[in-house]
Amino acid sequence: MNSNRIARLVPAAALAAGAVLLAAGPASAHVTVNPNEVPGGGYSKLTFRVPTESDTASTTKLQVYFPADSGLQSVSVKPHPGWSAKVAKKGDTVTRITWTPDAKADAIKPGEFDEFDVSVGPLPKTGTLTFKALQTYSDGSVVRWIEVPKSGQAEPEHPAPVLTVVPSDQATPTAGGTATSADSEDADAAKADDDGGSTTGPWILSIIAVVLGGGALANSFRKRA
Repeated sequence: MNSNRIARLVPAAALAAGAVLLAAGPASAHVTVNPNEVPGGGYSKLTFRVPTESDTASTTKLQVYFPADSGLQSVSVKPHPGWSAKVAKKGDTVTRITWTPDAKADAIKPGEFDEFDVSVGPLPKTGTLTFKALQTYSDGSVVRWIEVPKSGQAEPEHPAPVLTVVPSDQATPTAGGTATSADSEDADAAKADDDGGSTTGPWILSIIAVVLGGGALANSFRKRA
């Protein structure tokens, strides 16, 4: 087989594999509230997931602001080893929770994430609750997760965590005992990423692309032998 022909085929196979790898790359991680959809009228445990996106600095503070019109009369914080929580109130209403590490070693390091749990209720019967958040890094920088996503528009660069409340008769219990809607489960599966989801699928696709590219190259060799 002509050596020039081989030189053209090899980069083509590599390019096909590379395209799959790029398509399967991880999405940018955000501060999120999980689950992102709950049944209304009762109480629910919410988890604020915090990834450290910086390559050089650690997360040293998380401030979560509760919507003023949330109507939440009860908010309690689950103790988190290595971190302290400070709850700010206006009257009897919680307005903000601030988490800070007890020591430098407890900060969320680059490439890591952590989760902070709260119990809230009673929730409204329907609607959305936006929890704006500020994430402070050890280098003094602050990422403001405060942009409100809008339906029909692209996700903003720094979206605020948003909780959707659905009528309780549209929710179904999960294995863990927390009720969510069927649509929410589908959405969580589709978003499994960002948020610490499995990356096995994308790697399998990339391996298949490499194998197919190699097979095509081998067939070309045989046909021109």
